Amino acid sequence: MKKLYTAILAVVMAAVLTGCGSIQQKVNDFNGHIFGNTYTIDTFDNFGTKVLTTRGSKIDISGNIVQEATYDNSQESSGYVNTLSSVITLTIDGHEMLSCGDTMIFYEDGLTPVVDFRVEGIDSESSSILDSPAISGLVNSVKNKFGKQMVVVIKSQTGYPIYAFTGKKVTWSIPDDLPKFTKLMVDGKALYLHRANFQIIDKALIK
Repeated sequence: MKKLYTAILAVVMAAVLTGCGSIQQKVNDFNGHIFGNTYTIDTFDNFGTKVLTTRGSKIDISGNIVQEATYDNSQESSGYVNTLSSVITLTIDGHEMLSCGDTMIFYEDGLTPVVDFRVEGIDSESSSILDSPAISGLVNSVKNKFGKQMVVVIKSQTGYPIYAFTGKKVTWSIPDDLPKFTKLMVDGKALYLHRANFQIIDKALIK
């Protein structure tokens, strides 16, 4: 019972801290999406081979709205609706670059990707009542809101390993206004993934 009370207390304490990671993410967004931060942008082909590295001190990303025809039951066009295109526009120190379909990793200064890494398998075994889904699910749900120690493994769209990042506080979200993007915060630094496969793994699972 003592362990159960300890787990409940941990959940309550974590709840008090809930939102810390979210607040940090909002502060980063307040800087003009990603404007005002220095980023390195690495572009990869489908086989995980780096084809371009771009770096700038003032970088912004924006989606592009296009008009898409709508059709009725007779398959005749009945008008147009605005939709978010797969084409993204990058503004790099005042100059534009348009991209569509590439795997792109945007990482803020202060983040260093690990290139040569291996995660050959995960073999875990429970040894505590605290590992039961009822308790651990609640604890993890709260921890995820303000970040916990995790490893981000990034792959190309066809599954070839690219990078790994690790941090003591990792959170993620899906930007509403950017197509095919995932945003992560790793120890207060932003990491954007565009058209990439990835896994976010508790550090404790990797021996």
